[in-house]
Amino acid sequence: MIEDPTFWGYRRPDGRVGSRNYVVLIPVDDLSNAVVEGVAHLVPGVVPLPHPYGRLQFGADLDLLFRTLIGTGSNPNVAAAVVVGIEPHWTERVVKGIQESQKPVNGFSIEGAGDTETIARVARQARQYLQDASELRRERVSIGEATVSIKCGESDTTSGLASNPAVGLAVDWLVDRGATVIFGETSEITGAEHIIARRCATEAVRARYLAFHEDYQTLIRASGADLLGSQPTEGNIAGGLTTIEEKALGNVQKTGTRPIVDALAPAERPRLPGLHFMDSSSAAAEFITLMGAAGSIFHFFTTGQGNIVGNPIVPVLKVTANPKTAQSMAEHIDIDLSGLLTLDLSLEDAGQALLALMFRTLSGRLTAAEVLGHKEFVLTKLYRSA
Repeated sequence: MIEDPTFWGYRRPDGRVGSRNYVVLIPVDDLSNAVVEGVAHLVPGVVPLPHPYGRLQFGADLDLLFRTLIGTGSNPNVAAAVVVGIEPHWTERVVKGIQESQKPVNGFSIEGAGDTETIARVARQARQYLQDASELRRERVSIGEATVSIKCGESDTTSGLASNPAVGLAVDWLVDRGATVIFGETSEITGAEHIIARRCATEAVRARYLAFHEDYQTLIRASGADLLGSQPTEGNIAGGLTTIEEKALGNVQKTGTRPIVDALAPAERPRLPGLHFMDSSSAAAEFITLMGAAGSIFHFFTTGQGNIVGNPIVPVLKVTANPKTAQSMAEHIDIDLSGLLTLDLSLEDAGQALLALMFRTLSGRLTAAEVLGHKEFVLTKLYRSA
């Protein structure tokens, strides 16, 4: 049993707690990627976050872009941020958003200066932030101050039978101790949406959750698309999940049994502790990017067939109960729970093992994805650009 529900984390100026201590370089738009990548070559300790968007987006899509970039820079795993944009107005909007977290942040625009001059300016600022961050020290903090996220990917029958229920136990344990936990995957709950709806804590939360789900269904119907091969994926089908309903019923196992206290828009930060649903893509890298923008400092990721995704600022812990995957993709798997299927491991013991490894990771232990350099940062885009 976990007797001491604390870990060694970084206390940020706004009071939140992180498990990592990064200085990030955030390009506002695709045109600024070359600058942040150039700075990363000069100051290799910083974390660049290049992406392909940020020009001529509009409406809810533009709002989501800003919410994701600001949320990423504000994440408690980030000690300081430097923002780079082609022009000053949008750059300053992201800077001001991150400033609300009270952490060090500065912005630079390329117009009127060019790449090389901007790289020099940004590099000088990033160097200073990195040295300052290196002096920050971890302190012991309660798990109730942590925000954690969960997802499954490349799922198979072992996911719903073993690894997802084990994560579900860990989720219940975390929620009972005041932590914040976020799940989502709007499309992959199809067929089990009524189960999630029943667990919503209030009618208002239930209505918002069901509206998110119905909007997704309406979008798919309006497009005339056939999701066969996409939901479930070809990997899911090869692993024995032949319908979206089968996939959904296994998926919800990892959410545990506690009430769902809120339904969040993509990249929206939770306002209270407990279990939250977020309207989100089921694509692994997009999903974890949204979780990081919402404030997640640690991520449980269960996989059956084997998924290798990571994230630049959120440590992603890989869990499998598929013995073949645990052996053939051992370098990507942090914990093997296949003993659940052979009855050599109880569900309670599996949940406790997950929690024990989570605490070690929160306190600084690197995940397999971190060691292997998986830093997938993928923004969710809603519309075509103008």
